[in-house]
Amino acid sequence: MDVIMPQLGETVTEGTVTKWYKQIGDAIRADEALFDVETDKVSTEIPAPATGVLAEILVAEGATAEVGARLAVIRESAQQQVPSASAASTAVPTNVAPAMGTAKRSTTAGPEGAARARGAGDRLSPVVRKLLAEHALDPRAINGTGRDGRVTREDVLDYVAKGGAARPALATARIETPAPHAVSAAGGGDTTIALGNVRRRTAEHMAKSWTTTPHVLQAVEADFHRVEQARQVHGAEWKQREGFALTYLPFVACAVSIALTKFPNLNSTFNGDSLTLHRRVNLGIAVDLGGEGLVVPVVKDASAKSLPQIAREINDFATRARANRLKPDEITEGTYTITNNGAFGTLFTAPIINPPQVAILSTDAVRKKPWVVESPEGDSIAIRPVGMLAQTFDHRAVDGAYAAAFLREVKAIIETQLWTQALQA
Repeated sequence: MDVIMPQLGETVTEGTVTKWYKQIGDAIRADEALFDVETDKVSTEIPAPATGVLAEILVAEGATAEVGARLAVIRESAQQQVPSASAASTAVPTNVAPAMGTAKRSTTAGPEGAARARGAGDRLSPVVRKLLAEHALDPRAINGTGRDGRVTREDVLDYVAKGGAARPALATARIETPAPHAVSAAGGGDTTIALGNVRRRTAEHMAKSWTTTPHVLQAVEADFHRVEQARQVHGAEWKQREGFALTYLPFVACAVSIALTKFPNLNSTFNGDSLTLHRRVNLGIAVDLGGEGLVVPVVKDASAKSLPQIAREINDFATRARANRLKPDEITEGTYTITNNGAFGTLFTAPIINPPQVAILSTDAVRKKPWVVESPEGDSIAIRPVGMLAQTFDHRAVDGAYAAAFLREVKAIIETQLWTQALQA
């Protein structure tokens, strides 16, 4: 069976193999970690597609290959002839050379790299390697909570938060992929930090979006009074049962998914001279990777899911995204994106569209403020939790009136939905 470079996002055309976990001749089980791949969207671990023996490695560590390219071959029966492990450790298969010739960059031959002594940093993701380098930490000093004891980003941050110190052994630890280095500027005391691969590609993608797409920004304020009531009634019970806090984000995501069914032109992709309206509402939720860039896992068929289901999926995706544990199909097929900056206390954010999608919504901090409450008995002033909802849209796809009507619908759903009952669904 061929192992191919997966599609890790609609606009992603290539990926870099940063780590092989198996050598040629090694037995492997289906869904066992096979290799790490890094793109402008994500750095993640890819599982083996089948059980068998790793017969060939066609793209070496450090090499970049296009989506759909053959990376390796798994023989699904150990009876078939494959190179021995000892031979793999001393020679590069002839089919690696052509692959290296077409790769955009290469730093280490795959079989040779796989045959190195596996040190403490041998199974670390690029994000973890960077954190270790920044804090001068020895990975062997950290208790890993990931698969097979692997050290995760959260393990490193927890170690640092608890006062963990660097160990002299770091000098001999094998950290295969160098972290972005800082170079001191002569005489000025400033530092220049090289961009990591994910950050660099994110920058390229955002710059292309900004220069090729006519962005228009609109915003409304919404009263989160009913949302807050639901959180007050069910928040403590929810956290005890589910293990995480009930934030405003799933309520906004639920409202957006409902509204998009009424405004399909915003749940679409722009194709130059046509607009593809998507039947499914697949919400991308931007997750910050702590300075490394962003990854956007997708809550698929969100309009058909209950509020609790959406809340659980968002939390699960965010947790696994920061641990590089997302599956390839969990960051594809997005039709609309939400970015949440409210946790940082922001008032207003103008987000950049993620092409070929035509719109993106930013939800900012919800704060208590005086609010005019309208009722049949007359208007009154009350202290209400109010938040800003800002949408950027592609003016080639829709006009201002259409986008504004959508925002009004999202606002109305947030303000009038019976959220307390929705949490019991």
